Amino acid sequence: MGTVTVRNLDDKVIKRFKARAKARRRSLAAELRDLLSQASQQPLIVDALAEADRIAAMTPKGVTQTDSVMLLREDRRP
Repeated sequence: MGTVTVRNLDDKVIKRFKARAKARRRSLAAELRDLLSQASQQPLIVDALAEADRIAAMTPKGVTQTDSVMLLREDRRP
């Protein structure tokens, strides 16, 4: 297994992580390993426009899309 060193981490961040680890009755290292492991499972969206195109491609052809501005305005009406 590898080792990672993180420098210049704000003391407040460290304090919050220590409190989080303590609340879960585990060491700071165990808590950080778990968080990093979970984060590594999440897919990265490298190109937001490509992701938007991928999502748009899921819409069947010929289906008209409602303008999001219209939906927002409709939601804001009393």
